[in-house]
Amino acid sequence: MEKGNKQMLKPFLSLILSTKIPKLALTFGLVGSLITTIVGLTIPLLTRELVDGFSIESLNMTLIAIIIIVFILQAAIEGFSLYALAYVGQKIVAALREKMWFKLIRLPVHYFDKSKSGETVSRVVNDTGIVKDLISQHFPQFIGGIITIIGAVIILFIMDWKMTLLMFIAVPITVLFMVPLGNRMSKISRNLQDETANFTGSVQQTLSEIRLMKASNAEKTEENKGLAGINKLFSYGLKEGRIFALIAPLMYLVVMVVIVIIIGYGGIRVTEGTMTTGSLVAFLLYLFQIVFPITSFAMFFTQLQKAQGATERIIEILDIDVEEGQEGKELDISNQEIFVDNVSFSYNDEEPVIKDVSFNVLPGTMVAFAGPSGGGKTTMFGLLERFYEPTKGDILIGHTSIRELSMHSWRKQIGYVSQDSPMMVGTIRDNLCYGLEDRKDIDDERLWEVAKMAYADHFIKEFPKGLDTEVGERGIKLSGGQRQRIAIARAFLRNPKILMMDEATASLDSQSEGIVQQALTRLMEGRTTFVIAHRLSTIVNADQIIFIEKGQITGTGTHQELVQSHELYREFAEQQLT
Repeated sequence: MEKGNKQMLKPFLSLILSTKIPKLALTFGLVGSLITTIVGLTIPLLTRELVDGFSIESLNMTLIAIIIIVFILQAAIEGFSLYALAYVGQKIVAALREKMWFKLIRLPVHYFDKSKSGETVSRVVNDTGIVKDLISQHFPQFIGGIITIIGAVIILFIMDWKMTLLMFIAVPITVLFMVPLGNRMSKISRNLQDETANFTGSVQQTLSEIRLMKASNAEKTEENKGLAGINKLFSYGLKEGRIFALIAPLMYLVVMVVIVIIIGYGGIRVTEGTMTTGSLVAFLLYLFQIVFPITSFAMFFTQLQKAQGATERIIEILDIDVEEGQEGKELDISNQEIFVDNVSFSYNDEEPVIKDVSFNVLPGTMVAFAGPSGGGKTTMFGLLERFYEPTKGDILIGHTSIRELSMHSWRKQIGYVSQDSPMMVGTIRDNLCYGLEDRKDIDDERLWEVAKMAYADHFIKEFPKGLDTEVGERGIKLSGGQRQRIAIARAFLRNPKILMMDEATASLDSQSEGIVQQALTRLMEGRTTFVIAHRLSTIVNADQIIFIEKGQITGTGTHQELVQSHELYREFAEQQLT
């Protein structure tokens, strides 16, 4: 069991040490704690002198003044020490959160395909919060407690070794009960943390799709789901509460028994004259100085068990490999032909979603992917954007594999306009400039210019705050057509070499569609463009249409060529265009 604890502590300590602990603040905190303890250890001795020499006539004012000064000094140094150690704790946790956040935003897309965003948020906020509580609150108390106990025990042995040994009968009794309770608490804490992450994920998912929930009259369903999660948390919380309910009274009982034994035995010694009253008072004060830290140790070890569980989950995320291609060539891809060479791809070693796909795209041309739903069109886009890497084959720009380019170089030359036009919380200005490195150099004149090119300037001017209008979460304060035009304006601002469009007009009304289509036509001029086609009317003028069924290309050509040579495409065309 001890070996298991060591194995659990090792990753925890390694994680903490990897955060560059502020050594100066830690030294000040620990030295301050040491001084506080030493000062605190003198108080019972001074009290002994005061009690043994006590009478109204011989009241030692100097001794009283010294005791008051010692109290003030102890309080001041302890405050300084606690702040320094709290600073260390906050600094470590800030570094942990920074590491996790930097890691998360560089993880590959397939990680987020499998993980609930709410659970991941819980890891960054809740699990690091548990580590923070341990380091900034419980750890300083633990260090101070250790120093206090060592100092107090040494002084007690010097004062009266027989009574000190009597006091130690509490140790085996405490260990006997505390070790199994601690192990039980460890299991409960892990389950509680997992359940907290699940509940956070469920709440976040429901709230992010609040309109779907209300439109579907699903309040009762979500009520029951939420209630189930709350009851699980309540159940684990009660289990944790039961452990605490055993620990606190047990510690109190042991302490009270020891105090009664010490007072009884000490009273006999005072009566016999082998011990002074002041020494007995001093002994009891030292006993209290030992008891208080020991009771806080139970909390420390409980929190340590929690922190070890949180550490496992933090390390799980930190150990995941980041997205490939962080390093690589910087290459201008203007006027370069694109070759997709015998590419296959599957999720998690399942049946391939893309099978042996090959085609080439001349610079400045428009290529459309058409085909039945689930055929692999969106996956092909994911491969071109490098959200996923092919399991077989390669994609080349000119004579260079896109894997040789840095992800940054590749993606900054691609403009993406999707069907739902995702937006970040913030202003229209924030969304237009999102992700641009030279944002500070972009003035309002340039922003209005790209807004005009995307036919977005009129509606932006109608807002009282113009470019500083808040768009709301996921752009909810804007209509679908307005979001699309801002997405197109953003693409104009990026000035991409390759344009990718997931049928950007599919969900718009006819009036908005006409305006957006004009903006898209303007955006596509002179750029290599990939389009996912849901409606063939938008791609009849494409230079090349690639028809994908069940992950394989079954036809390539212009609209006219495919109508003549491809039976399924001809069916699509007859249904949609006549």
